Amino acid sequence: MTTFWAKRRTAIFGAIVVLVTAGVTAYALSAIAENDRRTSRATEATTTSMPQIEKGPRILFRHTGRDADYGHVGAVALDDPGGARALTDLSCDRVYAQARSVSCLATEQGVVSRYRATDLATSTPGKAWREVDGTDLPGLPSRTRISPDGELVSSTVFVNGDSYMVSGFSTRTLIRRVGGASYGDLEKFSLVVDGRKVSPVDRNIWGVTFADDDRTFYATVATGGRTYLARGDLTERSLTTIADHVECPSLSPDGTRIAFKEADKDGTRWTPAVLDLATGRRTVLAGETHSIDDQIEWLDDGTVLYGLEREGEPVDDVWALDTSASATPRVLIPEAASPAVLR
Repeated sequence: MTTFWAKRRTAIFGAIVVLVTAGVTAYALSAIAENDRRTSRATEATTTSMPQIEKGPRILFRHTGRDADYGHVGAVALDDPGGARALTDLSCDRVYAQARSVSCLATEQGVVSRYRATDLATSTPGKAWREVDGTDLPGLPSRTRISPDGELVSSTVFVNGDSYMVSGFSTRTLIRRVGGASYGDLEKFSLVVDGRKVSPVDRNIWGVTFADDDRTFYATVATGGRTYLARGDLTERSLTTIADHVECPSLSPDGTRIAFKEADKDGTRWTPAVLDLATGRRTVLAGETHSIDDQIEWLDDGTVLYGLEREGEPVDDVWALDTSASATPRVLIPEAASPAVLR
């Protein structure tokens, strides 16, 4: 009898488990389906055409909504960044643009993943972007920038899949002319650190931002466990450090300041900050309490933009923050990353 009732209880318990599991699974699938329907309806309700967006100033970005357009390049009107967005068929890991030129760094999935930088251009509003140049990349896409006149493009990749959070990461950063010659790996440029010409084997360079003369640029240089802001010269093929503790610089539209991320002592958290190039004065934007691991973009001369992952969700949003020390950040473009302002 004991064996009979033990077996019966086991059978009943097993049946209950199956029913509960089935119910939970059905509920979860229903919730996922409903979420997909909500996402689809939201996307349909907030989508417009690229020709409509291109009629005026706009912000280009990478769409991060968990839907069929995830990773695709989109755009919103500069005067209505939270409004209707135009989405394209172009898919990128990182994207940047100036005027009518676009730089897209992408991963091509396969048995062995490949990485590629593609340069595209548009002619008139409504016309499709066309590929004008491209090159294979030696590693995982990280950063890209285009010079103000659209003539130069930079790309930074992680070699062997390293990341900023891993000690001893390696990068490769290239600058080339769109449709023309490459200046090659910036690690081959001569390097002056604190007024002394050096040739360290551990140097890493990333996060290029261009001035408007097609010669001057700024980038992060890391060596000996320290990070520096370096001014680069394409004609002289040189890099010269001008400040320390600066990562992922971004030159302001007026060319007078550098927005960047400043690491804490452990190198595991970054706060946005601004450096005045003439005076060397730093303003740490302490109103942002999250760690910002992005190359900042300027919305205008007094506001910066950056991507930030939502807490508990695999979705990025683009945030805006005034450059006063105690300003409060705000979401500017939901479900977006890698912003580029086209004025």
